[in-house]
Amino acid sequence: MSRLAVMTALIAAPLLFTSPAVAQSHSGHGEHAHQHAAFESGRIHVRVDGPEGAPDVVLIPGLSSSPRIWQDTTDELSKTYRVHRIHVQGFAGAAPKDNAQIGDTPQPFIVPVADEIDRYIREANLNKPAVIGHSLGGSLAMTIASRHPQDVSKVMVVDMLPFMGAMFGPPGTTAESVKPTALSVWNTQAGSSREDYLTAANASVTGMINTEARRAGPLSDVEGSDQQVSAAAFHDLIVTDLRPELPKITVPMTVLYVKFNDARMTNEVTDMIYRASFSTRPGTTLKRIDDSAHFIMLDQPQVFAAEIDTFLKSN
Repeated sequence: MSRLAVMTALIAAPLLFTSPAVAQSHSGHGEHAHQHAAFESGRIHVRVDGPEGAPDVVLIPGLSSSPRIWQDTTDELSKTYRVHRIHVQGFAGAAPKDNAQIGDTPQPFIVPVADEIDRYIREANLNKPAVIGHSLGGSLAMTIASRHPQDVSKVMVVDMLPFMGAMFGPPGTTAESVKPTALSVWNTQAGSSREDYLTAANASVTGMINTEARRAGPLSDVEGSDQQVSAAAFHDLIVTDLRPELPKITVPMTVLYVKFNDARMTNEVTDMIYRASFSTRPGTTLKRIDDSAHFIMLDQPQVFAAEIDTFLKSN
């Protein structure tokens, strides 16, 4: 585990400004027609595509991202599925509303937003949807499935560990012990000038998307996101340890991941980190996707589409 701790620490620094959001703004150009769900919430709103009565799929984007990160996926799935894309308030042009930060202390984010997505699933009468989440959205998906396993049928996590805080401390780091570091990250992100914040986010996005032509949308979404909401979400991501909660996920779970973006990392070490991180839930399907950075759906769209198809058709 000492080697694991050392290697994970190598990627902590680039994550300090992980507000990359991939997706174009809420009112973006050229997007296929969709409708908004009739669901009143101060934390999320939902775009819906696909035929009524079809099997339901919920797609949750990552930090500062809009639903359009899933556009290619939605174009394909909406032929045979009812697709529900979550847009978190405060991200990518959406007003912060109930996610707005008040004062100098970051407010809880993951559990309130996850519970609100679950409330949508129940009140919209979705029939045990498959839930797919990228990055922070993966943490939200795991939280929904652990707290409300009766409401979902299966879960896919796209490139997210159950406890990011392990990357910010020595071996044995806990959600409690990492709090001072997380608070320091919050202070840096929330308190930076807008120019400095966006400069750091720009560099982070560049490292998370190999395909240069697909970086413009994510950069636009970072600019459209509320800085304090994104900083609070990242703070909560650091201090939230879902490893003890994983055994509560009783539905099938698949995790797609990529090699960490550091020249000193290897496929083998990345595999070791993911196996160790998800060891509290035997039976989780872990699959590394090669030749891709963090946004697999942008760097490897065909491979990603095939994995989604396999996931949705599996028992």
